[in-house]
Amino acid sequence: MTRFLKRRIGSQKGFTLIELMIVVAIIGILAAIAIPLYANVQARARTAKVQADLRSVASALSLYQAHTGAFPAGMGPLTATASNAQAQTAGPFLGKVPTAPSNWSAYSYTNPTADTFLLSSSGDGTGVTVP
Repeated sequence: MTRFLKRRIGSQKGFTLIELMIVVAIIGILAAIAIPLYANVQARARTAKVQADLRSVASALSLYQAHTGAFPAGMGPLTATASNAQAQTAGPFLGKVPTAPSNWSAYSYTNPTADTFLLSSSGDGTGVTVP
């Protein structure tokens, strides 16, 4: 019986406790690096969505102004047809008014002067403005 135990103990294969602890430490370090990077990627994706949405609205506003000669009072008229002084109709200039991603304020549209507009939104510790 002694021979059996010696042979069994000597031929066992597996990892030592030190090797397992090193692997767990490496996984912990990788997780500590990856989790903040993942959160940062999500914030950058939301910012990119806001920028793309505001550019789309700005393009629609420019088309609306080119057709009618003036900017609309709000973003709602961009989703309907519009007539100009020559009774020509065009539109809709925008399929639907986009919504801001979570943690972002609703898109703001102001028309400070007759020939300019300002679109903006803020969230994730940053703001996006499209003149």
